[in-house]
Amino acid sequence: MALTPLDRDLIARCLRREPAAWQKFIDRFLALFVHAIRHTADCQSYRLTDEDIDEIASEIMTTIVANEFQVLRQFRGKSSLATYLAVIARRVCVRDISRRRKQSTVPITENTDHEKSVTNGHSIERELINRDQLEHLIGSLSMHEGKIVRAYHLDGLSYAEISKRYNIPENSIGPVLTRAREYMKRIG
Repeated sequence: MALTPLDRDLIARCLRREPAAWQKFIDRFLALFVHAIRHTADCQSYRLTDEDIDEIASEIMTTIVANEFQVLRQFRGKSSLATYLAVIARRVCVRDISRRRKQSTVPITENTDHEKSVTNGHSIERELINRDQLEHLIGSLSMHEGKIVRAYHLDGLSYAEISKRYNIPENSIGPVLTRAREYMKRIG
């Protein structure tokens, strides 16, 4: 579905900084952001509190308004605005969850009480097992697919960062990730 006249008008009003345009934008898409955050966290097996969800939603909105609404100015209308914003929300959420995991992951030592090693509702041991399983599945992919999946899901890189790092077209990353996910679901 392409850009609707209503969405086109809303984007134009936000870019012109018309009074109440941003509030209308938030009223329209906040539920989408929250849904994308919850779904992404579920897919990543990561538990978020309501405060975490609020923080990530705020980060999504900050991303949208950054650099004079660069995200909205870059929208080309080849999909619906909701689809485009859901992708933006998911990317921000994946990066945030990746950052949270890196900050909270501590190696378990013999002196560590397992009950105290719970972070965000998941034991560190479970986090490490999930990561090991993902590493194993990535190992079954081609080298090209594996490095893209690792960069996106484990390193939390954006499509642009992956494109730059591996010198591949940014628009080829999504299809590679989709094929890799389908393959990993079949064998996993």
